[in-house]
Amino acid sequence: MSLSVNTNNSSMVALETLNSTQSQLSATENAVSTGKKVATAADNPAAFGIASQINGDTQGQAAVNDGLSYASSVVSSTTSAANNILSVLNQVQEAVTGLKDNDSSSTSLSQVNEELTGYMKEIDTIARDATTKGVNLLSVGTGDGLGITSNQISYVTGLQGDTQTITGFSASIASDTGATGTISVLTDALGLTTGSTAGADPTSNVFLTGTGSSIAMSDTAANLIDKVQNAITAMTNVTSKLGANTNMLAAMSTYGEAVSDDLTSASGALTDADMSSESAKLTSLQTKQSLAIKSLSIANGESQNVLSLFQ
Repeated sequence: MSLSVNTNNSSMVALETLNSTQSQLSATENAVSTGKKVATAADNPAAFGIASQINGDTQGQAAVNDGLSYASSVVSSTTSAANNILSVLNQVQEAVTGLKDNDSSSTSLSQVNEELTGYMKEIDTIARDATTKGVNLLSVGTGDGLGITSNQISYVTGLQGDTQTITGFSASIASDTGATGTISVLTDALGLTTGSTAGADPTSNVFLTGTGSSIAMSDTAANLIDKVQNAITAMTNVTSKLGANTNMLAAMSTYGEAVSDDLTSASGALTDADMSSESAKLTSLQTKQSLAIKSLSIANGESQNVLSLFQ
């Protein structure tokens, strides 16, 4: 190999090797510090683009999972309240069953009026208090004689924006809008309330149906028992519906979490660095860097050999 004072090929090769090693070492150090082999689009445009789309889906699924958790908490509190209401209705049934068919006079009915009124108020209180994050599926509102419209909760079930709706308890009450009495929250919808006939101010009547016609004092205790049993059946149907929704939400939540995990894994496979591999690569490149620096130092010293020829 010829010696030249103008061109040092060995030095240029050593410098190129050092620059290449430095570039690889910098990339490896970034991967080790960030844990990402693809941190920017410049690292791998295709992988970065796909991972960004997957990350967007992951955030969307997280919102879906939050909605499912919210719906689950609402249904859970509603179920507890509904079970409590069923317990109170069983107490109502026990009180009404105590009336004998031959003792359903106005006096006898009046004797249980206070007890039954207390139960009705308790039911309405439970219904009103069954509120979670501003949603109540049991406490329904209405104007005098108008249909009861229940609250409902809607939640997104997937990334495509599909929704599911859970409705509360609803019913239609008195058709006569002349009543000035306050309509109960849930007991009217169940066909159980204390007050007066539609179109009249409240009196001391014991039971009124939620259809605008009162139970006459001559009605037998058996009729009252039937109405209470109908109310129990109605609330049992509500709890069954809530139970079905609870199971559905639990299954959807489990699936939603699995989808989130899969999306996270897919994104990680594209962008996450293999730390064991990066560690080995870092050690190797650091060694290569030291050798490249030594090689460049030796190559740069070759020009000094030209002087020895003229000594």
